[in-house]
Amino acid sequence: MPEEETHLLLVEDEALLREATAERLAEHGYRVVQVESGEAAVEQLTNFAFDVLLTDLRLPGIDGTEVLAAALERYPEIVCIVVTGFGTVKDAVEAIKRGAAEFITKPFQFDQLLHVLAAALEQRRLRSENAYLRSQLEERYRFEGLVGRSALMRELFELLETVAASASTVLVSGETGTGKELAARAIHHNSPRRAHRFVALNCSAVPETLLETELFGHVRGAFTGAVATRQGKLETAHQGTLFLDEVGTMSAGLQAKLLRVLQERELERLGDTRTIKIDVRIIAATNTDLSQLVSEGRFREDLFYRLNVIPIFLPPLRERREDIPLLVQHFVHRLTREHVPPRKITVTQEAMRRMMAYTWPGNIRQLENAVERALALGRDRTQIDLHDLPPELQNAPAGAQPVTVVLPEGGLDLPAHIADTERQLIRQALAATEGNKQQAARLLGLKRTTLVEKARRLL
Repeated sequence: MPEEETHLLLVEDEALLREATAERLAEHGYRVVQVESGEAAVEQLTNFAFDVLLTDLRLPGIDGTEVLAAALERYPEIVCIVVTGFGTVKDAVEAIKRGAAEFITKPFQFDQLLHVLAAALEQRRLRSENAYLRSQLEERYRFEGLVGRSALMRELFELLETVAASASTVLVSGETGTGKELAARAIHHNSPRRAHRFVALNCSAVPETLLETELFGHVRGAFTGAVATRQGKLETAHQGTLFLDEVGTMSAGLQAKLLRVLQERELERLGDTRTIKIDVRIIAATNTDLSQLVSEGRFREDLFYRLNVIPIFLPPLRERREDIPLLVQHFVHRLTREHVPPRKITVTQEAMRRMMAYTWPGNIRQLENAVERALALGRDRTQIDLHDLPPELQNAPAGAQPVTVVLPEGGLDLPAHIADTERQLIRQALAATEGNKQQAARLLGLKRTTLVEKARRLL
């Protein structure tokens, strides 16, 4: 039986078969409307959005293929099953081409029909769910900071997708501005908990005296000013996800209480003796090395291992410079999409080169602010130039930042090291010029043929 009420339009000109099929489908939970002609089917489709169309191909007047076309034109998500007593490969291929989910021939077993219907409905559900998740990931997360086509980001996206399906605790690390909360939201939104709340708490932004009540809640009279009972973030996130940012700033006492929550899946509000069971997934984040804090005695080792079940590292922007042009395009589009009249903004190569060369200590957040500033200063101009960028970028060297190489005690493979450096610079040049090999060669001071040969060998 379908899990939800499913409305089905049955189109069959043989009265006995139609009525018997409708009766048995109704017994299995389908809401069936039966008609004997294509014209009547089209009329029904005009007035109601059925979940399923089950139609014979050979009908008097308007035939089944026309009914199929009319149904899909109005309702692209409708599940269409065609039935015929003249089953041929040609009929099957034509029906599938027109959008039918399945094709069965008369005479058929009713169990066969039930199986075909269930499989087609499940396929539609999965297709809709996957399309929804994919669009949400792209629109809400990939296009709000987690943007990139570099190898590092492709690996990150694959890891986030894998981690989302599990219930394990996650520790996200990375410098300030790399998008740790965005990664946490992406994990939650693609997890089985997505129907429930995502709750975020920045541990460093709340005074230590208030952090406990923010996290665990309190009862009335627990302390001066506690005039009413209040839920904490852990309770609010029940069956959902709690994101604890800058977890390394948490006091030793709170670390012990959080550890108990992770172990026992229960808590007590401040001032209360009643134990409350909770089901919450914890995603913690830090911009410091928690293992170093553990060795210094400033973070509990047992809590560290509880949080660090699945570690995720977000690379700094300077390690994926090839993503900068894509990020710039994204920010320009997002910041100008509501502008009236719409403006198509481009970035000069000089400005892009400067952005590609900069180290971005503030990472993606700093880059977004720089783009927003450039757009504001540009007013109605359609091009971002070097003088639109912040002073720290205008005054930065135009070439790549110098890198200090320290020779390891055991030595290094110099040819491999040089090849890796060339590979990174070629990728950056191609990204900065959007794949234009002539311009990329000019940036690197090479002939185009030399660049093509190096790219073929190294990339």
